Amino acid sequence: MSDDDYVFDDESGEWMPASELAAKRAAANTVEVRDAVGNVLADGDQVTLIKDLDVKGAGQTLKRGTLIKSIRLTGDDQEIDCKFDGIKGLVLRAEFVRKR
Repeated sequence: MSDDDYVFDDESGEWMPASELAAKRAAANTVEVRDAVGNVLADGDQVTLIKDLDVKGAGQTLKRGTLIKSIRLTGDDQEIDCKFDGIKGLVLRAEFVRKR
């Protein structure tokens, strides 16, 4: 579709340019993930743990202050995917981390 094409938006009940409707739908599909103090997290950010966490299945405890490098957002507003030495498939809740 080109910018000259107008499409009907069922949510608002208005006709709008196709590019504007596409941008509106893309913004609605994005999830904003915030850390424990309210900072917005993004893919590739470094975070620090604010609490000691027992890792289920690994028999290991991650201590407060541990630096986690290069996080990845999962699409859930409270979960982040992380890589850490010795632990595969580590998923942390955003409420237990702080952006560095």
